[in-house]
Amino acid sequence: MRGATQTKWLVAATAIALAATACSTSSKSSDDKAASGGGTIAVQLGEPQKGLVPQNTAESEGNQVLFALFAGLVDYDRKTNAPRLQVAESIETQDSKLWTIKLKDGYTFHNGEKVTAQSFVDAWNWGANQDNAAEGMPFFDKIEGSEELAPGKDKKPTAKELKGLKVVDDKTFTVSLKAPFSQFKTMLGYSAFYPLPKAFFNDPKAFGENPIGDGPFQMDGAWEHNKQIKIKRYDNYGGTKAHLQGVTFKIYDNLDTAYNDLRADNIQATNKLPISAMSSVASEFGDRYINKPESGVGYIGFPIAYNPAYQKPEIRKAISMAIDREQITKTIFAGTRVPASDFISPLINGYRKDACGDACKYDPAKAKDLFTQAGGLPNNTLELGYNADGGHKEWIEAVGNQLKKNLGIEVTFKPFEKFGKILDSLQKKEYQGAFRMAWQMDYPSIENYLRPIFSKVAIDSGSNYGGYVNDQFETLLSQADSAKTEDEGIKLYQQADDVLIKDMPYIPVYSYQASAAYTKKIKNFDTDAQSRYNLAEVELAG
Repeated sequence: MRGATQTKWLVAATAIALAATACSTSSKSSDDKAASGGGTIAVQLGEPQKGLVPQNTAESEGNQVLFALFAGLVDYDRKTNAPRLQVAESIETQDSKLWTIKLKDGYTFHNGEKVTAQSFVDAWNWGANQDNAAEGMPFFDKIEGSEELAPGKDKKPTAKELKGLKVVDDKTFTVSLKAPFSQFKTMLGYSAFYPLPKAFFNDPKAFGENPIGDGPFQMDGAWEHNKQIKIKRYDNYGGTKAHLQGVTFKIYDNLDTAYNDLRADNIQATNKLPISAMSSVASEFGDRYINKPESGVGYIGFPIAYNPAYQKPEIRKAISMAIDREQITKTIFAGTRVPASDFISPLINGYRKDACGDACKYDPAKAKDLFTQAGGLPNNTLELGYNADGGHKEWIEAVGNQLKKNLGIEVTFKPFEKFGKILDSLQKKEYQGAFRMAWQMDYPSIENYLRPIFSKVAIDSGSNYGGYVNDQFETLLSQADSAKTEDEGIKLYQQADDVLIKDMPYIPVYSYQASAAYTKKIKNFDTDAQSRYNLAEVELAG
């Protein structure tokens, strides 16, 4: 997801915000026992970028909340990342082009409205309509009729519904794609494909402040911006009911503050740890410290289309070769990150170790030669932008110092107060410097690391913040989408990945490792490959 996830952009979402909490709290919510049992806890969260609408949430913090509030057609196995049926009873196809989806009985929205086939179709039609400017709009472009709802800049939609969606009955609908797409079932676990109740369409903005989902938890009052979001168990949930009575997402803008609250048991879990904790968290929390591979990949990005200084691939490759990934992951992150050697996460089928080759290998001498031959940068200066709410200052400054030393340039730094601020500036095509970015899968597919970040359609309706365009890349994506088998598709996606490696529109720096911890007050806590809390399974320990 933009998270991210965006959830894509980290956070997004798929965007990886890596944000934390604003202020400490002295209350220990896990001590409170609700009348119906289960108890309540508090967990760490960063301030979501936008309203909590599934089709318009593409960063990790908002997606974290939506994951607790909504249930989709499929979710993902935490060990294998394979899609598994959730609200869907079956998802069937003979040709990967026409899909028939049947729903289970028993799912209702938190206002009592039944979840039906129309609930999904209406939600997808809204998300696909460019007048609504939803972040998730590009995910619907594979469905027949999407070009009528999203004809492009300076054009108006000529339809209100995707002609590829047909409601058969309350429990059944069909989806006709423009071309076969073997990854479609896997894609359906992403938040853009969640259902929406009728109440959403009366006032989408108000809904974003107090959403009505169909998941194991429901809102417990409206979103208190920059403070907290409270949710409570939905006792009429159609799936396995949550153990906890309630959860408070405490919103932080400083990871150290959040960690101190965790150590004091003022919150019971965090999925983001400050760099200052990396050397001691394992000894302090023992087996309550989680460090395992996660789907995020951290990058340095470039505004290729908006700043001529970064338009030569040789310049970008030279910068990549001047970065010592091993030193950054070992020294700054104490081994809780892994040097990246591909645009794809190691968790994903299709990842190739060392696919990046020389472009991602530390070689300062070759980097300096290549940089000089390519003409260098104007005024011999590079600016690095990053979000200051996510613990990025240390590693970004380390990268800057390496570039100063190895390329002989001046490096300045531009901190943005919050992750949402840098995303907003990039979306408006205002920021002209290189920038810190990271991507967390929306769904476990190699395709999800390519199209949402680097395709042409993702420039205006997605996460292609650099404005990168390559026609060979676009052709390979289309061919991979239509592949007859998954293996054939993966090989073609890998060829598209090779185009990125040649052009280096972003620089892969490290792959994320989940860094989470929880207190003795809870048990059965875990995070998934998107670093999302498994709140529905968590219980009080005693």
